[in-house]
Amino acid sequence: MSSARRPEHIAPPDIFYNEEEARKYTQNTRIMEIQSEMATRCIELLEIPDEESRLILDIGCGSGLSGECLDDDGHTWVGMDISQSMLSVALEREVEGDLLLADMGEGLPFRAGTFDYAISVSALQWLCNKDKTVHNPIQRLIRFFTSLYAVLNTGGRAVFQFYPADENQKSLIMAQATRAGFNGGVLIDFPESKKKMKLYLVLTVGSTVSHSMPDALSDAPASTVSYAKRQSNHQRNKNDLRNRTAPKFSREWILEKKERRRRQGKNVRSDTKYTARKRADRF
Repeated sequence: MSSARRPEHIAPPDIFYNEEEARKYTQNTRIMEIQSEMATRCIELLEIPDEESRLILDIGCGSGLSGECLDDDGHTWVGMDISQSMLSVALEREVEGDLLLADMGEGLPFRAGTFDYAISVSALQWLCNKDKTVHNPIQRLIRFFTSLYAVLNTGGRAVFQFYPADENQKSLIMAQATRAGFNGGVLIDFPESKKKMKLYLVLTVGSTVSHSMPDALSDAPASTVSYAKRQSNHQRNKNDLRNRTAPKFSREWILEKKERRRRQGKNVRSDTKYTARKRADRF
């Protein structure tokens, strides 16, 4: 990605992700597919034990696409984002997670030990920008990682898919994460392909336990991780989930989702004959 095309070089995130840009994330199927793929990979890298439902923080949650991946795996989540427009779209879509308007560079406003895990898709690199005269990227990174370390339980893990501008920026981010107390490193999927390559910062809380980095994905014949096998396992898990629940976005699926929200004590619109009816296209 050239610097001219990088969103963080165009405008601050709360300005760049205006109403028009926010709606792209629910109207452009290709964007939705890519975001979901990266969110799914973040969840895989958390390595959550099977059949366990956890409380997860989604940092830079946007319109809730990654949150839906967490829903599919049975987790409860809280999303935070700096863009009011993105969160408004998430509210329209009636996502299951709780939403918070906040700047991650100002620190995370949660109690210590609130979350088991955290994920983030395409947000971390924004902290390296100096969008305001009062912004200091190093201080913002320190404030963010220090507060993230505090809100995660011991043994918890955070995974960030991100787009560093260069090696210096990647090193800067990793240095501040380590300074905050995290263990971990940067994992690169498909390093042999410029088009498919994705970077993930994998961080773990706790220095007394021996931690190993997950394996990267690769199309290379000698790869220790077979992408085809991983895809097969992932599809089998998705098929098992589909066998247990109604088709996504069907009336039955939406009614189940609303009932779960009622059990959580949340305000939910009443069920009517119009529930799940497709809306007319916007002009």
